Amino acid sequence: MPWRRIVSAVLAASLCAAVGVAAWRASGGEGSLSVTGALTLIIFIASVWAWAFTSVDDTYISLGAATALVLTGALSPDEMFASLGDDTIWLLVAAFVIAVGVSASGLTGRLAAWLVTGTDHPRVLVHLVTAAIVATVFAAPSTSGRAALLLPVYTALAGALRTGSGDNDALAASRKRLVHALSLIFPTVILLSAVGSFLGAGAHLVTSHIVASAGGQEFSFAGWLLLGLPLAALSSHLSTELIVWLFTRKEDMRRRVRVDIADLAEASPTPVTGPLTQAENRAALLVGTVVVLWCTEALHGVDPAIVALLGVLVTSLPGYGSVALRKALAKAPWSLLVFMAATLAMGDALVSTGAAKWVATSAFNALRIDSPWPFMLVVVALSTASHLVIQSRSARSAVLIPIVVALAPAVGVNPAAAAFASTAAAGFCHTLPSSAKPVAMFSDIEGMETFSPDDLRRLSLLLGPLMVVLVMACSAWLWPLLGLSW
Repeated sequence: MPWRRIVSAVLAASLCAAVGVAAWRASGGEGSLSVTGALTLIIFIASVWAWAFTSVDDTYISLGAATALVLTGALSPDEMFASLGDDTIWLLVAAFVIAVGVSASGLTGRLAAWLVTGTDHPRVLVHLVTAAIVATVFAAPSTSGRAALLLPVYTALAGALRTGSGDNDALAASRKRLVHALSLIFPTVILLSAVGSFLGAGAHLVTSHIVASAGGQEFSFAGWLLLGLPLAALSSHLSTELIVWLFTRKEDMRRRVRVDIADLAEASPTPVTGPLTQAENRAALLVGTVVVLWCTEALHGVDPAIVALLGVLVTSLPGYGSVALRKALAKAPWSLLVFMAATLAMGDALVSTGAAKWVATSAFNALRIDSPWPFMLVVVALSTASHLVIQSRSARSAVLIPIVVALAPAVGVNPAAAAFASTAAAGFCHTLPSSAKPVAMFSDIEGMETFSPDDLRRLSLLLGPLMVVLVMACSAWLWPLLGLSW
């Protein structure tokens, strides 16, 4: 596409200019960029360009960038390999294994079926679906994992809604519009609700790690839950109302619709009716215990990663667990984990070499931003729009958070508050099918018609500004009440 070539050319020219500026300032006085910092910045700019404008795998790019940082001296080999053993990586691995066990037990499918068959009113139905999706933020880490978990639920629900004996043309059209709206609601809520849990997206772990590396307080599971869950619930239900308003008609919401539990049961690989099975009871007990232990770390002092590993041992315990450890580990997204480890190392290099501080100071001095409100507004707006350039949520955090953390103190803002707001705003990534994996997965379901790119753009024109307003409101008024003030 011509516009992609133009943007790529501009970015390439910017990269050359950055090399020249960095080399010139490297021998300057106070506030100059060191040679190591300049090389780090050049590698990072090249990585952003590759993430945005090439088809090369994101993990390959980040791993190559981390290796280049070692060769240039920005990172030591020990620092690079230490990121692979970081407790956040172990936490995510263990959470994936627990999620595989919970899914294998059938518990998540049963809960979703129970919720969506609880009403015959379309508006209540879509909000019950929304509530169910929000709740899954504790059942599976990462948005792509939740999308894979919920895709069969959507297809079963869509199939049940499309069928109806004696439907006239008007009722059939109404059902079709409702299914169309649901195809947008599922990925939208998956993405927006991720902020409700520390494990909701890999970007959250990246943000916490970078804040801690810069000398700030690392976020805890309970702290993130307290701050993020209100925004997750509010933004999810507001986005559902927005989708209903944009893609259905008033009469669609007045017509009664009933989802037959038998239709869902037929499409589900595990039981969705009758009493809970032994495996489901055990899975529910395990998830509840793990979440409680994560939230009460201050009381017992056990690291969240160790709690997760104990959960893994129970999940795969012979004769008790619902899945074998080897099978669960085979399903873990190892490419994502390597990508996260590499981006953690890249973020550390940006902070330790001073490159992030130099970029932040230069950029905001040029914009003449020297007070909290304009700074936070720019951070939130930039984070909201960044998915247009960098598709990976973790990569966006690796790029933005070091810069945000470096500059926040200069304008009188708590770095942790600015980092959290940036990460929360980055949950909006709906403009293009390629903007996020859940959007891509729900845009192309074999044998089913879902939403079009035009639908996404139409939704994004309103949802994007809405998210900026919500995040700014939370960061200014709600989060200070919960202990995270500017």
